[in-house]
Amino acid sequence: MAILEIKDLVIDYGIIRAVKGINMNVNEGSIVAILGANGAGKTTTIRSISGVVKVKSGRILFDSENITNQDPHKIAGLGIVQSPEGRLILHGLTVEENLLVGAYSLKTQKTTDDQGIVHIKKRSQIIQELLQAVFGYFPILKERRKQQASTLSGGEQQMLAIGRALMGNPKLLLLDEPSLGLAPLIVRDIFAIISKIKEQGRTILIVEQNAFQTLKIADYAYILELGKIVSQGQGDMLLKDEQLVNAYLGSKH
Repeated sequence: MAILEIKDLVIDYGIIRAVKGINMNVNEGSIVAILGANGAGKTTTIRSISGVVKVKSGRILFDSENITNQDPHKIAGLGIVQSPEGRLILHGLTVEENLLVGAYSLKTQKTTDDQGIVHIKKRSQIIQELLQAVFGYFPILKERRKQQASTLSGGEQQMLAIGRALMGNPKLLLLDEPSLGLAPLIVRDIFAIISKIKEQGRTILIVEQNAFQTLKIADYAYILELGKIVSQGQGDMLLKDEQLVNAYLGSKH
């Protein structure tokens, strides 16, 4: 079932049409990738979902609700949380404080079971459970929880950015260029952790230039060129398409 639907999306930057009527679906519990070169419209698309970039026309539906051009804080409140390109770590705060900033919108949860009994989970309990989950994915962050976030390496800061997004307990996690500027060994680690996050039931939409690592973990992928979808399909099938890879994703070597 599609948790996110993008219908005929058009986005302009002044006189430039950056996204030209694209259609995408993201099924619940899956990893979906948006791939392409610089200027393809990848980041513009993902930022329109989180409300940071305004849409010219078309619709974005989340859980069947039209969220097109809603304010970013309202979209985040619905359960769409973005780990931004460039990480945007909050300098002057510790690792743990950065993580806790990601939980600012969480509220006490009320659920009703099959017998009609109401169960209440306090906000503080939810935060502690999410914090332990993040430390499970990224043990280095637990070791350095009291350290100034600005002193972390690039790879550790990327882990922190993803962890901070997870602290918002997202229904849909948006990852914008998580491998940008990282060494190959660290990139492999990051993608392995993204797979683990999906295995725990999260839905992930990832924008990436590193097509090969992404297609290895993606259930489905869309390839953009100059604001249009030029190909789409299951990640493993796209990875085997040599002509497609050479045309739009660059050589493997």
